[in-house]
Amino acid sequence: MPDGRGGAIENTWELRECLRFRLVSFLFGKSEKMNKSTTNKSAYHQIDQAFFHVRAGFLGGAGISLVINLLMLTGPLFMLQVYDRVLASGSVSTLIAIGGLAILLYGFYGVLEGLRGRILLRLGLQVDALLSEDVYRLSNSLPVRLGRKAAQLSPIRDLDTVRQFLAGAGPSAFFDLPWLPLYLGIVFLFHPLLGIVGAAGAVIILVLILLNEFMSRAPVAESNREAASRSANMEIGQRNSEAIAAMGMQSALSGNWTARNKDYLATLMRSTDRTGLFGTIIKTVRFVLQSAVLGVGAWLAIQQEITPGVMIAASIMTSRALAPIEQAIAQWRGFVGFRQSLKRLREAFRVLKNQDEDKLDLPLPEKQVVLEGVVCGPYGETTPFVQNINLSLDAGDGLGIIGPSGSGKSTLARALVGALAPLKGHVRFDGAEIGQWTDDRRGAFIGYLPQDLQLFDGTIAENIARFRQGAESEAIIEAAMRADVHDLIVSLPDGYNTLIGKGGRNLSAGQKQRIALARALYGNPFLIVLDEPNSNLDSVGEVALTNAIKVMREEGSIIIVIAHRPSAIATVNKILCLKEGKQTAFGPKDEVLQKVLAPAEVQPGQVGTGAA
Repeated sequence: MPDGRGGAIENTWELRECLRFRLVSFLFGKSEKMNKSTTNKSAYHQIDQAFFHVRAGFLGGAGISLVINLLMLTGPLFMLQVYDRVLASGSVSTLIAIGGLAILLYGFYGVLEGLRGRILLRLGLQVDALLSEDVYRLSNSLPVRLGRKAAQLSPIRDLDTVRQFLAGAGPSAFFDLPWLPLYLGIVFLFHPLLGIVGAAGAVIILVLILLNEFMSRAPVAESNREAASRSANMEIGQRNSEAIAAMGMQSALSGNWTARNKDYLATLMRSTDRTGLFGTIIKTVRFVLQSAVLGVGAWLAIQQEITPGVMIAASIMTSRALAPIEQAIAQWRGFVGFRQSLKRLREAFRVLKNQDEDKLDLPLPEKQVVLEGVVCGPYGETTPFVQNINLSLDAGDGLGIIGPSGSGKSTLARALVGALAPLKGHVRFDGAEIGQWTDDRRGAFIGYLPQDLQLFDGTIAENIARFRQGAESEAIIEAAMRADVHDLIVSLPDGYNTLIGKGGRNLSAGQKQRIALARALYGNPFLIVLDEPNSNLDSVGEVALTNAIKVMREEGSIIIVIAHRPSAIATVNKILCLKEGKQTAFGPKDEVLQKVLAPAEVQPGQVGTGAA
């Protein structure tokens, strides 16, 4: 029955998942609002999905914490029996019996405490494993999406912070906090006055916790920002070590590093001092409170309202009740960092919503590429770099993009290959917008040689094949031969298995560029975008590039070349001219070059300079 039992089951499932969603949002920070259309797992936020996946582990940790806190009653109850029963009766056998029971219970406590620590460690590792692939993709995507604003973001470091907190002592302290009323309730049962003293101390400590949260949040956040900036500065120095050494920049950059490090240490000192101050005050209050309970208990014992055993037990139990609060304060900096890291990850995921799982596998394009009123620039920039670009290219066309430095050529190239979403307008392949294909599917029909080319730590074969699993040797060799780099590769000691090294440091600039060209040609893509592909090539390399462009066009590929040397656009049939991000001319090569270059009396070889 369509509207009967099946509908009830579906509504129950929806209600259960909604409640789980709200619980996780409460515990781990606000998330995007859930509506009726988001009742399937793929619609949930990646972070929420990860925590949903391990929720059984957290519930298990909470259950173990319940037993642990019950076992922690062993100490005060043992003291109560010793003072009120053993000493009063002088029975050694009773002492041995309750002592043996206490040892057994403490042993059980030790096993559960160790088990809880192991569970939390594995929960942290599992959350990391569930999010690591998405976070890695996020880390790679942020620079092209956010531009310079991505420099202060490090999703991988944020995930490390989340994992370290979950796998540390922080969750244990928060698991123990809810049992504070249990201990205070037992103290109330001993005597109301003892309970009032304990409750008053708890209220004081809770007020101090709120003050700590209010006064420490800003310093801790500032310290974390300075730490991120410090790490980014260090990474930039490592990437540009050759330029630093060659141009004598070490002293100047060291001074800059010292100033940044001084700011970081100052903010770290302020945040640590603030949290340390409250931690010390709370510890002191706890000691005073323990002695106060002991003193009040002694007075009540003198008044014969309680026994000496109750006095000792109440003091121990009050101390135990407030111990998780002290532990939570000790972990407060980590807790604040955990929340801030989660917040940054959520915001980053929100910027880069990945809906690949909802996309159909459209056929690969093979006819046309059209740009309709394309406006693009890095996210967060108020002024677009490229404005109102309109053009149409058919299979076999070759387009040269020329223009002065800063005219937006490289920005347009990123939009063409899907690395940058247009702010306005459309990039269409055979009538469908480029965003309708998944990232992996898009890689099957797009080849890209960026201006700032980067090779990855791995073999030459892996780089050419774009690290795809199961890549066929024939396809790798074919791409290398099209780029005329096959002979160079096989001349190396390990041939295609030669390790490139981090950033391609084991190769010359020209070798890297030709291998990167082979990577762009791998799989015979429909659209190939080459951004200054001959900037590091010698005459032999330029001939190979020209031949590769000619062959790919003959086979039906669309080739787009950005270059300032005429040899790179020798085999294209169309030209797009950009100036200050605007399209000034587009059409057949001879007509556009005559129109653009003749009035400026440009000498042969001066097609344009630089790239944006």
